[in-house]
Amino acid sequence: MSAKGKHRRPKQHPLARRLAVVGTGGAALALPLISATTAGAAVAQPAVAAAAPATVARTAAQPTLLPAAEKAAGAPATYAVIGGDTLSKIAAEHSVSGGWQALYAANRTAIGADPSVIRPGLRLSLGAAAKAAAARATTATAVPASVTSYGNDLDGWIRQSLDIMARHGIPGSYNGIHRNVMRESSGNPLAINNWDSNAAAGIPSKGLLQVIDPTFRAYHVPGTPMDSYDPVANITAACNYAAARYGSIDNVNGAY
Repeated sequence: MSAKGKHRRPKQHPLARRLAVVGTGGAALALPLISATTAGAAVAQPAVAAAAPATVARTAAQPTLLPAAEKAAGAPATYAVIGGDTLSKIAAEHSVSGGWQALYAANRTAIGADPSVIRPGLRLSLGAAAKAAAARATTATAVPASVTSYGNDLDGWIRQSLDIMARHGIPGSYNGIHRNVMRESSGNPLAINNWDSNAAAGIPSKGLLQVIDPTFRAYHVPGTPMDSYDPVANITAACNYAAARYGSIDNVNGAY
């Protein structure tokens, strides 16, 4: 703003100037006589000095603001290990998705081979990296639990039986099973023989591979229904019996 107008500083009376000198004592000897322009600058100086502490305060507070800035930028949050910390404790206190296992997986390179040993001062990733590790672990766990879909027909029954047989170490092939099924029942899971010697003895042959009840119960494979008419249970039990007596259902080419 211009120094002209009503805001111009009035000249100081000589008497007032002398009183000011007397009142300030020896300190006044060091103060030069200043013009209105210089005086204006002197008045503004304390405001600059007052602003300095605020600047220092902001600088001192800056480290505590960095994590929030990192989060805003999408960077993963980190944690500095202190004495007495464990991965389990850190994961619980910071709600790490996937627990200490995910925390370890995300920081394995920094931690090393032993997850029970973490040194003070080590910085661990708690955010995106840990979440990604948890997601990978969840995906890896879900893969073995995936369920294969089988058709509700002879092809699906044989394929499902073969998978169960493989888990139990029962030999047999698709062609071997199919060949014997077609001979014994023509693919009808509800087929029953009411005219041979077994039927006369009260234990008729049943199902796709025409198994009598005592044989079915003796060679029933866990994980399948205890029902001779169930197509998968009938096939696996018959193949289990054939493996014990003939080495494999593939070696059966007639009545067995």
